[in-house]
Amino acid sequence: MNAPFGMPVNDRAQEHFPPPKRVAIVHDWLPEVGGAEHVLGEILDVFPEAELFSLLDFIPQADRSFLRGKTVKTSFLQHIPWARRFYRGFLPLMPLAIEYFDLSKFDLIISSSYAVAKGVLTGPDQLHLCYCHSPARYAWDLQEQYLRQTRRDKGIRGFLARALLHYIRLWDCRTPNGVDAFAANSRFIARRIWKVYRRRAVVIYPPVAGIHPDEKTDTLKLRSSYLSLGRLVPYKRVDILIEAFRKMPDRALLIIGDGPERRRLARGLPRNVRLLGRLPQKDVDTALREARALLFAAEEDFGLVPVEAQAAGTPVIAFGKGGACESVINNVTGVLFYEQTAEAVIEAVLASESMKFDPDTLKRNAMGFEPRVFRAALRQWIDAAWRKFSQRRNRGA
Repeated sequence: MNAPFGMPVNDRAQEHFPPPKRVAIVHDWLPEVGGAEHVLGEILDVFPEAELFSLLDFIPQADRSFLRGKTVKTSFLQHIPWARRFYRGFLPLMPLAIEYFDLSKFDLIISSSYAVAKGVLTGPDQLHLCYCHSPARYAWDLQEQYLRQTRRDKGIRGFLARALLHYIRLWDCRTPNGVDAFAANSRFIARRIWKVYRRRAVVIYPPVAGIHPDEKTDTLKLRSSYLSLGRLVPYKRVDILIEAFRKMPDRALLIIGDGPERRRLARGLPRNVRLLGRLPQKDVDTALREARALLFAAEEDFGLVPVEAQAAGTPVIAFGKGGACESVINNVTGVLFYEQTAEAVIEAVLASESMKFDPDTLKRNAMGFEPRVFRAALRQWIDAAWRKFSQRRNRGA
């Protein structure tokens, strides 16, 4: 007989600790599909009967496959005029909105949280487990970086922004008390959870799907080009990659992705750098397979793209802080640099060109982050937490 989440147990344990009958999954918001949303899709695979909650849902119909056909129960924020465009401005209302969800009928609540989802209200007879992508970094250790990059660090705007983030931190300090156990997406985030919430977290690396076996195409002319892939937002530091290649005019850089930084980055672009915007998935897969190396300059919580590149047999040149340190083996599957400067990028690029990377080694390293590995680890963590919770509840503790 199998345990409720796929782990083998004896019949007596199964009888004594019946599985949760009603499961809720809570995600922060759904404006577009990113790494956290791919994690959500895998959680839904483990709990196909669960009900799904999110503050907002604006995912286009064509991109909703990761939701596994689920109907998303949204908050009152969904119905505010212009919510799709200005949802980030709703941050002051998000703590109230997440607490507005009535989850009282559920036995098990799983929050997929990088902001407020872990703040849902639960009772003593409910188990609340949080898969934490990160504490809200713009409210904690990266506050000053966030304010500078959004130009809210000075004057009255700076004062108001700091006051708002102070309020968010006060509320955020309440939320860990309602979480029975945390899982983090990397050791880096587990350290951040301990620093901010003083809670231990098990590490369950997020799932990274393999590259699709599409037929190779030369339409992008990539074989001698370096690649940057991801959303164009300030903390990704694509600006230092552009500056580095401005100083290396004999090498080419292709940038795939879109976002609020695109217009600024496009100004004064050197001839050897191409800004391609958002591309179809098959072209992205081709780019990852055929690029000379992937460049990744962000201090990321984990970072799925470096693993996707290694799964394609492509080495990674990455900033050596954050999750990239846990997915890239320095001088084996890529090269790490330790300052977010153009000069450090140039040095790492030149160092990589003197190395020979083995595609099979790169792919083997990426296999440790496959979806099946994630699902097995998630099942094991939740099964153990449910049994411990059931034992404690049966004892009246």
